[in-house]
Amino acid sequence: MSAPEKVILFNGENLDNWTTRDGNPAGWVVEDGITTVTARTGDIMTKEVFGDCLLHVEFRIPDMPEAEGQAKGNSGVYIHGRYEVQVLDSYGLEPGKGDCSAVYDCHAPLFNACKPAMEWQTYDIIFRTARFDEAGNVTEKPRLTLLHNGMPVHNNIVLENVTGGAMGDICKEGPLLLQDHGNAVSYRNIYVYRLPEKGLDRY
Repeated sequence: MSAPEKVILFNGENLDNWTTRDGNPAGWVVEDGITTVTARTGDIMTKEVFGDCLLHVEFRIPDMPEAEGQAKGNSGVYIHGRYEVQVLDSYGLEPGKGDCSAVYDCHAPLFNACKPAMEWQTYDIIFRTARFDEAGNVTEKPRLTLLHNGMPVHNNIVLENVTGGAMGDICKEGPLLLQDHGNAVSYRNIYVYRLPEKGLDRY
């Protein structure tokens, strides 16, 4: 079997392959290979959809020393547009379900792997989509493994429910959505490998 194809989701030049939630052109700024949340232009999502996958995202959180909690460099990486992996300045904190690399309000990371604000960070996410029977009933919930800056902060966790702000209910394939939470979080080097379904069924 050949290696899975690498699909570039953000090419560093434009957001032609992205839209807003309602299908309009994405309004975030693109400069020097980086796209940055342009406040209140809305979330952006890929036109590409995927099921089982390995997703790579790089992000940079702005330095907001006067801000606290959820106001401190907030954004989110939504797998399938339904499961938010939180982006937040949580450097040096004891992580909870609302901190960086948490599956928002569902799973806290095993430990804090954050870098300080203004340093580039990485998410590498192995996502096993839900399984359905022939009648369309869910037989297995999705699973997620996450490396944050190369460290395993989630290991094959079950995603029992979609998170707040989800596009819809559980699905077999969906887009990547990046959240506009009003803070100037930047992203670059976003790509996905679509994985063969039977491959992840071994685990």
